[in-house]
Amino acid sequence: MEQESDLVTGEAVVLDVRAAKLASRGLAMMIDVALQLITLFIAMLVLSQVAVFGDEALALTLFLVTLVLIMVGYPVIFETLSRGRSLGKMALGLRVVRTDGGPVRFRHALVRGLAGFFIDFWALGLLGVVAVVTSLLSPDGRRVGDYLAGTLVIRERMPASRTPYVGMPPQLAYWASQLDLTRLPNDLALAVRQYLSRTSELRPEAAEALGYGLAQQVAGAIGAPVPPGVPSWAYLSAVLAERRRRDQAKLRPAVQYAPPAPAVQYAPGQYAPQAQPVQSYPQAAAPTQAAVPGPVTQPQPEAPPEPENPFAPPG
Repeated sequence: MEQESDLVTGEAVVLDVRAAKLASRGLAMMIDVALQLITLFIAMLVLSQVAVFGDEALALTLFLVTLVLIMVGYPVIFETLSRGRSLGKMALGLRVVRTDGGPVRFRHALVRGLAGFFIDFWALGLLGVVAVVTSLLSPDGRRVGDYLAGTLVIRERMPASRTPYVGMPPQLAYWASQLDLTRLPNDLALAVRQYLSRTSELRPEAAEALGYGLAQQVAGAIGAPVPPGVPSWAYLSAVLAERRRRDQAKLRPAVQYAPPAPAVQYAPGQYAPQAQPVQSYPQAAAPTQAAVPGPVTQPQPEAPPEPENPFAPPG
């Protein structure tokens, strides 16, 4: 069960997103809990050997530390490294974002992880009863950890048939080829690609405002402002298309072509004897005797100056 939710960015732009509700979030949670329990079971087997051959108090302390690391560290690490997605959320296409639509950071993941362990699910959560009740009462399906961290779980809509438009506008092809794209950050390029892939899902005013903001960021990074009269989406599409073209050119191995003309030059001394029986014997006999000592050595000093002129650097 999902419903449309309106997120307001820092520029007061309303975004249309699909908030994940209890059903999809519960299934993702079940996947994550199953993985956590498997990891915890393996850790208990290892720590049981410590209790047998060592101190039981030490084994109990290590077990409590391992329990906290697995139950709290698992969601915090995954949501931080993957920008809001645990393994369960990856399987169901869910992502944790800030309430302004931005990606979560470590502090957001840490607050959600601690609140999930102590309030929503385990310590005081009555095995998830608090999280379920809070999610049912929330219009966006948020739990206590989401309210404390200022986050929201959304469902990413990425149909397989819909691909981002990163084609090169013909009017901007030459202009884009002159750009210096080495200073364009990868995170900003990814944000532009995601924007271009979801322009049809946004309201027109939201798409225009977000495109203008991304275009200004890209222009500040590469040092090339938006040309007059060019829409933001066309500017961003041209920059991404040129960046992709250059990346693909780097991946292709350079094909060095050796011209066959210098390698198959005509040598009079070698082919003159074969031309004797073609037309006339008396006329071919005389040139062959004269051509063997003379023409073989005389054309060689004259050949080098001829190819030097076309390849001479411009003065």
